Amino acid sequence: MKTLRLSKKYSQLELAKIVGVSRQTIVSVENGDYNPTLDLCIKICKALEVTLNDLFWREEN
Repeated sequence: MKTLRLSKKYSQLELAKIVGVSRQTIVSVENGDYNPTLDLCIKICKALEVTLNDLFWREEN
């Protein structure tokens, strides 16, 4: 998520404001310390203009 956020040139605070959460929530999601709700996942995807697959699923090599 951090890479996608940075590609949009959003700070953690900017993304947090767009999706309606605290900056700490964004930090926790990026660090894998917080499992966001589906609603929050969708808001993050819309803000970053990506799909849920793009954001949360990594392809295994």
